[in-house]
Amino acid sequence: MSDQPKSFQRSFGLLDATMIVAGSMIGSGIFLVSADITRNVGSAGWLILIWIITGILTLTAALSYGELSAMFPQAGGQYVYLREAFNRLTGFLFGWSFFTVIQAGSIAAVGVAFAKFSAYLFPVLSEKNILVDLSFIQISAAQITSILLIVLLTFINTLGVKEGKLIQTGFTLAKIAALLALILFGCFAADKGVWDANWQTGFEFRKMTEHTDTLMPYVGLAALGAIAGSMVGSLFSSDSWNNVTFIAGEIKNPERNIGRSLFLGTLIVTVIYVATNLVYLGVLPLKEIAFAENERVGVAAAVKIFGTRGTYIIAGLLMVSTFGCNNGLILSGARVCYTMAKDGVFFKQLATLNKNAVPGKALWIQCIWASVLCLSGKYGQLLDYVIFVVLIFYILTIAGIFRLRRTRPDLPRPYKAFGYPVLPLLYIVSAAIICLALLVYKPMYTWPGLGIVLLGIPVYYFVWRNKS
Repeated sequence: MSDQPKSFQRSFGLLDATMIVAGSMIGSGIFLVSADITRNVGSAGWLILIWIITGILTLTAALSYGELSAMFPQAGGQYVYLREAFNRLTGFLFGWSFFTVIQAGSIAAVGVAFAKFSAYLFPVLSEKNILVDLSFIQISAAQITSILLIVLLTFINTLGVKEGKLIQTGFTLAKIAALLALILFGCFAADKGVWDANWQTGFEFRKMTEHTDTLMPYVGLAALGAIAGSMVGSLFSSDSWNNVTFIAGEIKNPERNIGRSLFLGTLIVTVIYVATNLVYLGVLPLKEIAFAENERVGVAAAVKIFGTRGTYIIAGLLMVSTFGCNNGLILSGARVCYTMAKDGVFFKQLATLNKNAVPGKALWIQCIWASVLCLSGKYGQLLDYVIFVVLIFYILTIAGIFRLRRTRPDLPRPYKAFGYPVLPLLYIVSAAIICLALLVYKPMYTWPGLGIVLLGIPVYYFVWRNKS
């Protein structure tokens, strides 16, 4: 045991940290969720505006997190910020929600997305290929593939930071290059007639229906609910940018590089997302975006750009994208479990590093739970439940900046939140409005997620509080 490392190795430079941010954000969402957004908003202008608003909110939050990451450059990230700004219970509730649903559910969902798009190239991996039928549960080839992917990436990350870092940086650079190529070829393939027809809708704000050309305008506060509902998908597609804060203990010069990576990573992804949607508007009529088969807008656009080969091109791109995305989620998520265990509010066996200076046990327990969610078939519902919860914790974390400036003014702040207090306050207000609208108009997204968080309170008091 004397040979066991006691601390993390600072191995991630600015490029590596930026690739953690961008790579964890870019999964399969950008190729899917524009269909749902378009059905809800009914115009080209609002489709782009939803993505721009999402990008501005994400950038604002990322710039605000820079101050917290510079103050607490240690593993655990957002969990640590909430613990320090408020109390141990608040930090635990985030960690509880993060482990049970947010991160493990994301890992499972991205794993199954990898398998689904792999089935384009290898049909045997399809979710329709049922390998085991036990009457109470069916296990498909897609689920087994997703579990094998999660196990493989977990194993690689237990070998050390270098291996996980190489996969993350390499695959993220590859998918950014591929997306830029898709955007470039999309510009050449754009049809002026399609573009002009789409933009004739301007910034009308109405609901689209498949079997009629009539657009149904929203009345009163229903418009706010439609905006909030539309942003569920775009916010999910832009989420996980905060994963870099979880590996703060392994980043070189974290006081500076975490803030810089948050800004650069979120900016790169925001620009790519907006540009990709402009390409969609250049090659697909608005109705084909809204009602793309199985929501696969990216596939429909790729077929227009590359012909019949487009399906296979986009499938390959999505395999690269989801592979790299899941590596980032797996690498960073285990650090939260490790830090919680160090604080005595999670299994104490996870509070150790293996011989390669990574939290091996935390990686494996995360792997096991994510695999269970793959088999349950409920991971998609879990992800829907937590968008409200994710926003609540973002609001609390950014509010922590205001609280810490008042309660702990003497703490060193090598980097201060950009635009403070205006921009952080703008994020809090905007995110709160979205949350309230979701609470009223999309209760299926909010109440179950809130229930998962609140369930953490008795768990904390009856299981962990006396052990901490």
